Amino acid sequence: MAHVLSSLLLEDALRIELPHVVQLLNRRRAGEIEEAVIDDMVSLSWLEWSGGSLQLTTVGSNICRQQRPR
Repeated sequence: MAHVLSSLLLEDALRIELPHVVQLLNRRRAGEIEEAVIDDMVSLSWLEWSGGSLQLTTVGSNICRQQRPR
């Protein structure tokens, strides 16, 4: 049960961090993103490697869109 809770807390923290990660990607500053964050977001299918570049997936885009104020 504790593992599930920690996984949910990690996902919530990553959800909060995602818009900042997207800003860094848009500025071509992916080197400033922690490797652990990249690994976690890739495992959640929010980011993907394509041709050696890190990019936002459709899932990641939808997560960002859900966070915008309405």
